Amino acid sequence: MPCVLLNLCEYDTQKLVKIKSVKLGSLKWTLNGVILMFICIMLLWNKGYQEYDPVVSSVTTKVKGVAKINIPDIGEVVWDVVDHSGISQGKNSFFVATNVIVTQNQKQGNCPEVPPYGKLCRTDKDCEKGFSDQYSHGVQTGACVKFDVMKKTCEVSTWCPIENKKRPRPALLASAENFTVMIKNNIRFPAFNYIRRNILPEMKDTDLKGCIYNPYTNPYCPIFRLGDIVSEAKENFEDMAVEGGAIGIQINWDCDLNRIFHSCLPKYTFRRLDEKESNKTLYPGFNFRFARYSTVSGVEQRTLFKIYGIRFDVMVFGKAGKFSIIQLIIYIGSTLSYYALTTVFLDWLIGTSCYSKEAKQNYSERKFESVQDREECFLCVSFVDEDKLRVVKKSRKKTLQQTKALSLHQRKNDLASMRTLISVMHCGPSRGLPVQNGQSGGLSRNTDTPLLEKPQSGSQAWCQCGCCVPAATLHEQLCCRLGKGRCITSSPIFSTLILNPSVLETALFYVDPLAELHEGAQLRHGAYSQFIRWRFGDSTPRDAVPVIPSCCVGRIRAEYPSPDDKYSGPRLHQTTPPQAEFNAQ
Repeated sequence: MPCVLLNLCEYDTQKLVKIKSVKLGSLKWTLNGVILMFICIMLLWNKGYQEYDPVVSSVTTKVKGVAKINIPDIGEVVWDVVDHSGISQGKNSFFVATNVIVTQNQKQGNCPEVPPYGKLCRTDKDCEKGFSDQYSHGVQTGACVKFDVMKKTCEVSTWCPIENKKRPRPALLASAENFTVMIKNNIRFPAFNYIRRNILPEMKDTDLKGCIYNPYTNPYCPIFRLGDIVSEAKENFEDMAVEGGAIGIQINWDCDLNRIFHSCLPKYTFRRLDEKESNKTLYPGFNFRFARYSTVSGVEQRTLFKIYGIRFDVMVFGKAGKFSIIQLIIYIGSTLSYYALTTVFLDWLIGTSCYSKEAKQNYSERKFESVQDREECFLCVSFVDEDKLRVVKKSRKKTLQQTKALSLHQRKNDLASMRTLISVMHCGPSRGLPVQNGQSGGLSRNTDTPLLEKPQSGSQAWCQCGCCVPAATLHEQLCCRLGKGRCITSSPIFSTLILNPSVLETALFYVDPLAELHEGAQLRHGAYSQFIRWRFGDSTPRDAVPVIPSCCVGRIRAEYPSPDDKYSGPRLHQTTPPQAEFNAQ
């Protein structure tokens, strides 16, 4: 019982519609083949069958090179590794000096501030004792002293003489482009317990001493010429050496650890990291200061160096992949949804003008099942001079005859039932019904009494056959014809199939073999159902309510009238089978 209440014992599945069409079938398998090819290509291209682990890395560098430079006011000086690369710049990076400004023999004292950092003055009143800011080289003494022949500035207490600001051009250490650096990179992939370094196992000491990195002839040598690094970054070493800058050395490890396709080699790329245009950025390049101190005659003095150079940052990226059946299953499962694109495209194609209106309508009816809202009523109309069923929406302003069709549909006839009814058309009247007016068999009218005359039309503008009776409501104002012509009630089959009491009784007993017929209303309602089965078939499209033309309703009522001459009229909302309930008039 709990299983039933919680719907645990039920299984729901989607409804599938198989459309037998060469065009759609060929297009479906073509699209599925294209999608399968795309999935396979992307599987191999992105290696979606592999499990990946990111790289864990450490980097050490060693720069080598000696340069002889001529420093203004000092002369020729030899700079080795300690001078040009001895200052550490942090993890995974190294620095090489390319230009220098030297200020010698600085001592603690008072001297005029250098414009534009110093304030121009005329008298001591223009200077504030003890003042300094972030641009000052020292603390003001409050005195206004002569800077040169034309200017006076406030005197400051600082290291004198103040630093020289003139930057040498060309760079003093332009020959640093011939320096070399060895980069040692050790990597590890913890998930696979795999360790490797950029100095490959097959390399020997003799190989390292003579190799220089070249992307074409020697792409795995770990020794790099600085000029080649800057050149690979699309820069000019001589221009960059004047102000300095930052270069990124990128090492990418894209490893495949499968036995058959094993590959784990470094790939080096280079790029500039800072803005190189001096006129587009503030404080371009890269520089810093340091000093060497000494004592002369008991007085401390220093030599100040402002160093310009290139900072090289080594950045390591990478991942290792290895085949994993779990990842393959996940990839296949995630790509199965691509096949829904075929369904979406074909459904869209069916709904466009690429197909005829009839085929589009037929496919849509088979694929989608409509549930009618009780607030919205669709009516079904059949004209004798049109071979299709019309579905229309109930209108409050137009007669049903004038309402525009929403869609057209083919009839669905139950030929087996119709043959059964036709086969009994020649049978005599049924037995077992009460005798009326001295006649036996059925509720048919007295044969001695003449039939009512065929209803004649009045002044109904919507009537096309000339036989419609006046109708009170708009949805009852319907003729059997779309255009002018004979009325369907004049057809011999109408009298035989719809009005013949023996045929109606047989049809009623066919539906309910044990039915008890006691009143003429049953035959009238049976005539309505017989007309609907004849003109509309077994079912109406979109669950629309079938509507019997006014001329046919009048003819049936004339044949089987109500004793009190009262009729209920059409019922547009039904909860029982539509044919019987709607036509209970």
